[in-house]
Amino acid sequence: MPVLPRAPFERIIKLAGASRVSEEASEELATIIEDRLKQIFKEASLLAKHAGRKTIIDEDIRTAARKLGFK
Repeated sequence: MPVLPRAPFERIIKLAGASRVSEEASEELATIIEDRLKQIFKEASLLAKHAGRKTIIDEDIRTAARKLGFK
């Protein structure tokens, strides 16, 4: 079950052109997005640790996303 609320995902789907969105569709999108976010955050955490930091910075997120093929 996703941690993030479904409503923003429903809005995103509608912005893409759908007139109606099922609960299952918005929940599935939320699950997929959360899984990808976890991958990026895990990689960003490793990058910060490698740099000797405890704090993840924006560059860690950008680098992690590129490295994982999301950007």
